Amino acid sequence: MAPGSTQPSVTVHKLVEVMTLEDEKQIIAYLPDGKREKNSYVNSICYFPNGKQMISGSSDKSIRRWDLHEGKEIGEARIICEQEVFAVAVSRDGRWIVAGGGDLSYDGPGELKASEVETGMVKTLQGHSRTVTCIDISMDNELVASGSTDSTARIWDLDTGELVAGPFECVDRSWVEAVRFSQDSKKLAVKSYGKCLEVWDLEAQKLDVRVGKPSGGVIPGAPVFWTKKDTTIVAAFSFTVESPTTIYEFDSSTLETVGAPFKAHTKLVDGLALSFDCALLASASDDTIKLWAAP
Repeated sequence: MAPGSTQPSVTVHKLVEVMTLEDEKQIIAYLPDGKREKNSYVNSICYFPNGKQMISGSSDKSIRRWDLHEGKEIGEARIICEQEVFAVAVSRDGRWIVAGGGDLSYDGPGELKASEVETGMVKTLQGHSRTVTCIDISMDNELVASGSTDSTARIWDLDTGELVAGPFECVDRSWVEAVRFSQDSKKLAVKSYGKCLEVWDLEAQKLDVRVGKPSGGVIPGAPVFWTKKDTTIVAAFSFTVESPTTIYEFDSSTLETVGAPFKAHTKLVDGLALSFDCALLASASDDTIKLWAAP
C-alpha cells in the first residue's frame, strides 16, 4: 500500500465514549507528602474475536477479562502473574489468551503464559532470560511468537507449550520490540528499537534478510504488519539514530523500501494498526492518530 490522503472520502462521525472499564482495587502508592495515588497502568489490550469481551494486561501483574456488554470485569477469569504484564493477545479462534511480561529494571527471567479460555488451564512457557515485551499468535492458532529484552525471539506450540523454533538472536544484542507471523506462518518479522528489521525463515530457522542497525530506543514499540499476501511489511522505522517518526513499506524478500514513506508525525510513532483488508493504516504518535488510505 502507498500513503494516501488522511481525509476520508465519506463522513466520519465523532467518536463517542460509551463506557469506562476500571478496576476498583487499584494498587495505591503512598507519596512522601502523605498523599495517595493510583500506581497501576494498563500496558496492553486485545479484543476477543466475537467483539463481546476483551483482555487487558497491566503493571499490577494481572490479566483481566472484561464483559463489554456489562461493562465490568469477569472476576473469576482473572489471571495473576508473578511480574508486570507488557503484552497480551487472543487467538483468532478465541481458545487461547497469551501474556508476556517481566521487570525491565531487573536482569532476571521474563514471564510468558498461555491460558486456555474454556478450561482455565495456564501453561508457563519457559525460556526467555529477560522481560517478554511482545507476542503474536499465528493465523492458524497453533503457534505463539515472543520477543524479549534478552535479544531473542522464540516460537512455541500452544497445545504442548514446547519451544519449536528459535531462539532467533537479534543483531548487536538489541531488545526486541515487535514480532509478527507472516499470514502463512512460514516467516517471522522481528523489529528491534525501531531501527532494525529482520525476517526469519521458521522452517529452516535461519535469517532471510535484515535492514538497519539498532542503536537504542524505546520499549515497547509499535507493531509491524505483513500485507498483500505476505509480499510487503509495514513498520515504523528509522534509518538514523533518531527515534522512528516515519512509516515505511518494505519488500518482504529484500527489505528494500516500496513506494513513498508515510511522513506526517514529528515525534516517535508508538502505535500502528492495519485493517484486515490492508486498505487502511492507523498510526499513533504523542496525542495524535492519523489514518492512511490506499489510493
